[in-house]
Amino acid sequence: MNVLKSFSLLFEDVLSIAFPNNCVLCHQSLFESEETICYQCIQSLPLTHYYKHIDNPTAQLFWGRCEIANCASHFFMNKHNHVHDLIHLLKYRNKRTVGVRLGKLIGTKLKSDESIFTKQDFIIPVPLHFKKERLRGYNQSFYIAKGIGAATGWNIMENNLIRQKENISQTKKTKYERWDNVDGIFKLKNSEKLADKNVLLVDDVITTGSTLEACVHALKKASGIKISIASVATAGD
Repeated sequence: MNVLKSFSLLFEDVLSIAFPNNCVLCHQSLFESEETICYQCIQSLPLTHYYKHIDNPTAQLFWGRCEIANCASHFFMNKHNHVHDLIHLLKYRNKRTVGVRLGKLIGTKLKSDESIFTKQDFIIPVPLHFKKERLRGYNQSFYIAKGIGAATGWNIMENNLIRQKENISQTKKTKYERWDNVDGIFKLKNSEKLADKNVLLVDDVITTGSTLEACVHALKKASGIKISIASVATAGD
């Protein structure tokens, strides 16, 4: 074994100690076939199974508010479960691979025989305002979309739907205050690119649906567009 190869192997050993390939939740070593989250922790995530049902509770949030084809959140989230922990890691701890892994899990369900979702021409992540994205360093919804695209083969479209106004945090607002906070903040730059297309709008968490509703209204500037929505989580047990 030559010196260069020996040094390379030693360097890899040091990296594996300094940056162990562990599950982001339980911190156990991942098997070669696992990514970011171990299979045991994935099994603990509470599935909604909404991707099978056209009239699921998340879809019902948008009834009478905006026209969509299908909608599904894929996991229940509360302050005490692992879905909450994963969303926190994705949004505030720079764990972008969490978004990709969750997106792959979602994409696999969307393409399954049980799914109500059809093939999509484009996946569109809910955009952040450029100031917020610059501060955070990335848009978490893009990485979820990236995972969905990897699992489905559907293309991602960025920078056509844009957030043109910087809104205040939604966290402590009522349903009606949330809508006032996002009304008119999104803009579609080129509607012709989405004319007669099927698009999947992707976000991390759906609560009241006000942000996504505002996105749908902006996207509807494209003639003949059909919009579906997928999110990682919704509130619940």
